[in-house]
Amino acid sequence: MTNVKQMLISVIIPTLNGAEPFAELLQQLVQQTVTADEILVLDSASDDNTCNVAEAYGARVIPVDRADFDHGATRSMAAKKARGELLLFFTQDAVPAGSDLIEKLITPLLQDDSVAVSYGRQLPLPDASLSAAALRSFNYPEHSAVKEFADREQLGLKTAFVSNSCAAYRKTYLEEVAFFPEKLIFGEDTCTAGRLLQKGYKVAYVAGAEVYHSHNYGLGEDFRRSFDIGVLHAIEHWLPDTFGRAEGEGLRYIQYELAIILQQKKIHLLPLFFCRNLTKFIGYKLGSKYDILPRCLLPRLSMNSSWWHRESKD
Repeated sequence: MTNVKQMLISVIIPTLNGAEPFAELLQQLVQQTVTADEILVLDSASDDNTCNVAEAYGARVIPVDRADFDHGATRSMAAKKARGELLLFFTQDAVPAGSDLIEKLITPLLQDDSVAVSYGRQLPLPDASLSAAALRSFNYPEHSAVKEFADREQLGLKTAFVSNSCAAYRKTYLEEVAFFPEKLIFGEDTCTAGRLLQKGYKVAYVAGAEVYHSHNYGLGEDFRRSFDIGVLHAIEHWLPDTFGRAEGEGLRYIQYELAIILQQKKIHLLPLFFCRNLTKFIGYKLGSKYDILPRCLLPRLSMNSSWWHRESKD
């Protein structure tokens, strides 16, 4: 096992009007049993006091023009600037649930040189709806696991699943796959994990590294999120071609959420359950066929509307 003191740790956080969760995230990070050697905040011209909060906790603020923010390219830029070999990525609203998050998150990277990335467990917030809580428990179960390329036969697309809301990478391994892909609508984390798996590296899920992070999406947001996933899989078609189609995983989730509703005897939620999952299905299918839809319609169907405007300029 590599001694953690021999490896510098850099934390990278993109921000835009981070508000209270961001301040709580930073407060938790500086109180960890293993602390970072630097915190890089990539701020997209926040209108609130995000930058002041970041600097108060000793973070280095790197300005990013909102129009230039790119999920992959912006993170890659920070990764190249970072001094650490261990790069920890968070989103501004993912708050550690304990003081040993970093210690647990980086342990697989230190214990096994074949592990290129590890990611933590996302817990639902106290106000999370049943569907939001079910999605978190489905994607982030109680038991840790280490995944490799051969597991795609059993796990399908979930083999490459990773979330940069709470993840750690070896910088040298990221360099081998040219860091994160640029100009993606989103999903830079999963695409990078897929490339690392193809090179023979492993992905570790660390159930004990917990953050609070969930969203109570309405039907419109669920549609747009699913639309964007469809767009991602259509553009980066190597991902489902290599690891498996998304529909199978979607069906397993529907069965999982339905079982929870029935177990908790919340039958009154069934109409919304069916409507929500039908909405997601339609959104995904439309996204996967985005190239035959009217161009002017695409930003309205997407959760990342600004991405379409940038694409039209390129």
